[in-house]
Amino acid sequence: MAGGLGTRLRPLTYSIPKPLLPVGEKPILEIIIGKLKSQKIHEIFLTTGYRSELIKTYFGNGSKLGVKITYISEDKPLGTAGSLGFLKKKINPKEPFLVMNGDILTKLNFIKMRNFHVAQKATMTIGTMQHKHQLPFGILKITDHTVTSITEKPKFSYDISAGIYILHPEALSFIVPNKYYTMPDLATLLIQKNYKVACYPIKEYWIAVEQIDQFNEAMMMKKKWM
Repeated sequence: MAGGLGTRLRPLTYSIPKPLLPVGEKPILEIIIGKLKSQKIHEIFLTTGYRSELIKTYFGNGSKLGVKITYISEDKPLGTAGSLGFLKKKINPKEPFLVMNGDILTKLNFIKMRNFHVAQKATMTIGTMQHKHQLPFGILKITDHTVTSITEKPKFSYDISAGIYILHPEALSFIVPNKYYTMPDLATLLIQKNYKVACYPIKEYWIAVEQIDQFNEAMMMKKKWM
């Protein structure tokens, strides 16, 4: 998924789409494609929108990277899942497939995640990360206008979506082409319909390059995601 505007990385993305921003010697998306190829993923569908002509010119049909690239062009933003509706007749109806944001650098073993998805007999598997957050304030417990306890600057830990998914093709039946739809929308609907949505904890290094600070971190931590 490489169709976003990259607004949180401006001014870097005023003229260059985020997937083409260089992290080290290569653009983010070229690094991702190289990692997919190294794990025997050779057929790639790229959803493009903002400055799509630059992405298509750079990657072409993917042959120079040893992969096959097919483009899905968004005339309007369709969300993180909306463009998947165009895949219904393009993929093997029996084989699970990987969906990934085009701004993620990680050492995740995609093959292991796929095997987990199959073993779980899931319709959707969400790659998850643990996000830890510490409040900068003390938390008061109050009963009848009386403070009964104070917890100073508590720490919380959350499981968050890492923007990496494995889907069974049957999940595509819930997506209407050209309609705005997000991956959380799809996951919620599958849960409501009693389809299994599994989670796969990602232990490897992972970073989503969404803001300037994360872009700088990716540059500094190059050895961790190479």
